[in-house]
Amino acid sequence: MVPNEAHQYMAIISLLQHFGWTWVGLFVTDDYGGEKFLQVLEHLFYQHGICSAFTQRMEKAAHSDMLIELYGILESYYVGLTNDKANAFIVYGDSQTLTWLRTVIFLRDPGNKESTSFRKVWIMTTQIDFVLPSYQKVWGLELFQGAISFTIHSKELLKFNDFLQIIKPYWNPADGFLKDFWEQAFDCTFPDLLMQDIETCTGEEKLECLPGHLFEMGMTGHSYSIHNAVFVVAHALHAIYSFRSKHRAGDKRFQLQDLQPWQLHYFLQGILFNNSEGETVSFNEKRELRGGFDITNMITFQNKSFLQMKVGRVDPDALEGEAFVIHEDLLVWHRGFNQVIPLSLCNDHCHPGNQKKKKEGEKFCCYGCAPCPEGEISNQDDMNDCFRCPKAQYPNKNKTACIEKTMTFLSYEEPLGISLASVALSFFLITALVLGIFIKYRDTPIVKANNRDLTYSLLVSLLLCFLSSLLFLGEPSKVSCLLRQPTFGIIFSVAVSCVLAKTITVVLAFLATKPGSSMRKWVGKRLTNSIVFSCSLIQTIICTVWLMTCPPFPDLDMHSLTEEIIVQCNEGSVTMFYCVLGYMGLLAISSFIAAFAARKLPDSFNEAKFITFSMLLFCSVWLSFFPAYLSTSGKYMVAVEIFSILASSAGLLGCIFAPKCYIIILRPELNNREQLIRKKN
Repeated sequence: MVPNEAHQYMAIISLLQHFGWTWVGLFVTDDYGGEKFLQVLEHLFYQHGICSAFTQRMEKAAHSDMLIELYGILESYYVGLTNDKANAFIVYGDSQTLTWLRTVIFLRDPGNKESTSFRKVWIMTTQIDFVLPSYQKVWGLELFQGAISFTIHSKELLKFNDFLQIIKPYWNPADGFLKDFWEQAFDCTFPDLLMQDIETCTGEEKLECLPGHLFEMGMTGHSYSIHNAVFVVAHALHAIYSFRSKHRAGDKRFQLQDLQPWQLHYFLQGILFNNSEGETVSFNEKRELRGGFDITNMITFQNKSFLQMKVGRVDPDALEGEAFVIHEDLLVWHRGFNQVIPLSLCNDHCHPGNQKKKKEGEKFCCYGCAPCPEGEISNQDDMNDCFRCPKAQYPNKNKTACIEKTMTFLSYEEPLGISLASVALSFFLITALVLGIFIKYRDTPIVKANNRDLTYSLLVSLLLCFLSSLLFLGEPSKVSCLLRQPTFGIIFSVAVSCVLAKTITVVLAFLATKPGSSMRKWVGKRLTNSIVFSCSLIQTIICTVWLMTCPPFPDLDMHSLTEEIIVQCNEGSVTMFYCVLGYMGLLAISSFIAAFAARKLPDSFNEAKFITFSMLLFCSVWLSFFPAYLSTSGKYMVAVEIFSILASSAGLLGCIFAPKCYIIILRPELNNREQLIRKKN
């Protein structure tokens, strides 16, 4: 007539989890029932991250042999009761267990002076009633203020309270139970057992005058289950009588009192009816009563009375999420807690930003706290392990949450991008100005003496070099990534090829002036055009192979920077990228060697020495580019490449054309044929 006890175990777990109590004390009877309770509960504790702070086995009742060990018993109880970390105690037993527990506490604290220090949350199982014998009535139950009990579901019956108010012990003289109960409850005796110094029972005493711990006027769970049991048996007997009457109509010998108890089993299982309060009573396939438990909260008063107030319900047949319901706002805690939800933990919570750290030799509920490792977070209390943020996020300073990373690239709006773009455009305009000057003074000796067409080609390629650096600014796209490196590589190859052609032309021109020299046939536009075209073609082929096999593409680098996602161009093939740079370096070194060899040839307008300086600067810039490029990341890597493009292009422009512009603009008297002939002589 009570629900399966397994539902009570899970209800206890749900209650502990609801309030976060993971460090609890256990008081159980020292018998088979207590051992079974411990075995089941300890297993559930382990599954749900709860530990028992201690386990106190209790005698169901006091006996004479315990007097010898009384001091040790009191001390063992006192150690558990004064455990300052375990504030939740689970008590498994019956009404006698509660009597024994109250006796032990009284013997340890006869004056009830420490009752406030024993501020605990007592969690009582279904079998326990808050009833004390008459000799304990002066002690009261203030100690158990705020206790939470799982009781068999009950409901107040109409006129039941009225019946209790008019009941008398002499109603049925043959019933000795009422007489014995009356004497114990009212601490009196009836005249036929009159004893000295004991008050005489009149039979007119009122049950409602008894304190709650001696007799409850309300309908308890146990009383309600007995009430239902009577009706269940009545319905079963009625079903049997109807069955026999239907199938054995002529059998007059059938009497209900002749039935054996086991004969009711078949009919009991099919019972289904509504009791007097309108609640359905039925059994499941395991012959267990359907239904759950009430959760009650004990409220004590100064006059030693108490009230068991319903604050929740356990219903295994309810919908998911509604099987365990408790109303925190209705709960009254022990006065020592000042209506603050108690804590029952082995140690303080590990707050977000930390993870649990196991303590050697202690239960898993007792742990230390360790900060999350770099790059990981924890966003809840008592997390076993920290975890990494998603790739697109990073931990905040306290390692308690993940923050979205910002997209970063070298844009035109930021100071660095504006500076580089301004420098590139400035050099573009300067180069255009130089080209305009050379076009204007195209018939002067200084322009004509140094291969005018190659000069124009070099200046145009330098114009494009400065403009190509702008492809590296802004958010990388599929088109910009495809054009960046190949455009830069081909244009620079054209520029360096022009420098190489100019140097070779100077060398061949002086060799051709010697009498009988065979070099005369090599001097001319055909050679210079061939050098520029062939050298540029090789770079074009390298870039074409690169684009056809492993073309560059937009990519996101989420790992290099903690707080930013780098939007960049993935080169596709690093090998091809370095092939482009390597070939360009080969052309530059060839130009440097040729110019260095021709630097001392006699000529007023010999630019070999200027080319030497320009190639030296060019090679220095690109040799320093590699370590700087590999040691940076993100937009600064792009900035390094733009700077290298601008610096090397400006070096060519300044070293080769600045001296000529100086003569053309500021020293025009030196820009004449006589000066050239005089220098040769």
